[in-house]
Amino acid sequence: MKQVKIQIPSLVENIRVVESFIDNSKDTFHIEDDIYGNIMVAVTEAVNNAIRHGNKFDKDKNVYLSLFVEQDKVKFEIEDEGSGFDYTNLIDPTAPENLENPGGRGIFLIRHLADEVEFHKDGRNVQLTFMLPTPTESESAVNGAETTSH
Repeated sequence: MKQVKIQIPSLVENIRVVESFIDNSKDTFHIEDDIYGNIMVAVTEAVNNAIRHGNKFDKDKNVYLSLFVEQDKVKFEIEDEGSGFDYTNLIDPTAPENLENPGGRGIFLIRHLADEVEFHKDGRNVQLTFMLPTPTESESAVNGAETTSH
């Protein structure tokens, strides 16, 4: 397994550092375009939550971002130095009474973009897993498309 880690102070402008980290990871580990967008949105949202809600914009507190690459998946781990939160009792942003709320969609979005989402350390640590397509899946999809198209 390959692993890369960075640490950033809790400033919103450091989201750019995270975007560069993801871009570099895409190139280094050959992450395909079809999951790259999901990774970019989900990971930057998780880091933004860590800065905003976890560390409460305290520039003396850091956000730790780690990437673990395996043959069939990539996992991003985001950890803040805040007090955590109750991730088991979140409002449903799709419920009619919540549709007009300006916030509350981040974790909902993350859960829909990542293949697996796990919370640890009372919510201070979130792990986002994205499955990588195996070469046989890609080939069979292409071959399947060729045989079914007329």
